[in-house]
Amino acid sequence: MDQDNYIRQLLHFLKESPTVFHAVHSICRLLMTRGFTELHENESWDTRTPGLYFIRRNGSSLVLLSLADDDFAGSGLRIAGAHTDSPALKIKPKPDMVNHGLLQMGVETYGGALLDPWFDRDLSIAGRVTWRNRDSSISSALIDFKRPVAVIPSLAIHLNRDANEQKKINKQTDLVPIVMQHSGEDSPDFAAIVREQLAREHNIREAEILDHELFLYDSQPAATVGIGQEFITGARLDNLLSCFSLATGLVDAEKPQNSLIVLNDHEEVGSLSTSGAQGPFLRSTLERLIPDSETRQRCIHRSLCISTDNAHGVHPNFADQHDKNHLPRLNMGPVIKYNANQRYATTGRTASFFRVLAEQADIPVQEFVMRSDLACGSTIGPITAGAIGIQTLDIGVPSLAMHSIREMAGAKDGWHLYRAMRTFFTAAHDQNMWQCLAE
Repeated sequence: MDQDNYIRQLLHFLKESPTVFHAVHSICRLLMTRGFTELHENESWDTRTPGLYFIRRNGSSLVLLSLADDDFAGSGLRIAGAHTDSPALKIKPKPDMVNHGLLQMGVETYGGALLDPWFDRDLSIAGRVTWRNRDSSISSALIDFKRPVAVIPSLAIHLNRDANEQKKINKQTDLVPIVMQHSGEDSPDFAAIVREQLAREHNIREAEILDHELFLYDSQPAATVGIGQEFITGARLDNLLSCFSLATGLVDAEKPQNSLIVLNDHEEVGSLSTSGAQGPFLRSTLERLIPDSETRQRCIHRSLCISTDNAHGVHPNFADQHDKNHLPRLNMGPVIKYNANQRYATTGRTASFFRVLAEQADIPVQEFVMRSDLACGSTIGPITAGAIGIQTLDIGVPSLAMHSIREMAGAKDGWHLYRAMRTFFTAAHDQNMWQCLAE
């Protein structure tokens, strides 16, 4: 795959992935076209046969397996991880409210969203719906309105003269989107709106809506911008860009070594769930893949995990928010992320490995350290390292406007990350690379 093709496929993936459920579904479709077989957690597995496999959990997390042989203790696993979720506005279970002839929906914030950019945007709705059929069976499906159906209007400057100086946002009363005009003749019924969409998309005509996990999203698709189309802007670049680069890097790897990718949900809210990095998904997969405890531990100590999550690129208007010796720039390559207090899991050894890997992939590398007087975020890297005991590295593509409704990254950087991961999963490595990880 060349760079232009990579960017086209990335933009399509972002368009088709308005929610975490859609993102996992999109990746699974790609995997099935490339020969992967789905394993179900409630069934018996036989992964001793070399092959390509994937496992879903909750429809929002995913493990990919590429198995060249069953000599796990001798070869180890090349593991990479990312998270599938992004900050968003989630529709409440009973969202209906009518105010002054307008039907509105109650929402709650998911994760640490930058809220101001959500105002005055053309918003759509997507997510997962669960319903009861006529025969009392229970079903679930994904829906996506794929058109603007909601908006959160700002208060006019004439009514809030201080808006540009000190705007405060009340999550309960200010973030209430308008979805339609309402005459007041009938009681509002959001379930009826969902039922109509279910009929349009899936031809389900007689459904009793039981529950939903629906989110608002920006209906403007991701795009390349800049005079030379040097940049990508769009929603959910953090961290779907990483998910796409990992998955495509694995499926395009030539003669891949024993490899595993874990894409966890709920990183933006702490990772503590059945499908989050603090849950048992990766651990239970490894236990089933390698049942013998001693063999599994030998494998882990011959393995490396690369945690990928977007990094803070230097903002030209706010460069003083960065350490002056660590200024990641867009289109200048993936960033190795360091933190003395283990908010990132990078060590000198794992960073050295990635530098050699980058040389092999012929890509540039940058470094990021948070200013010592500012708080540092974290990733699934330290969680995975602590839970599994595996040497881990944190890297990411530099980006601007992280956690906004539209984020910005360099068009080349996703391509650089893809090439790095494709090289990582390829078997024909210089074995000297792995010596820097030796105990």
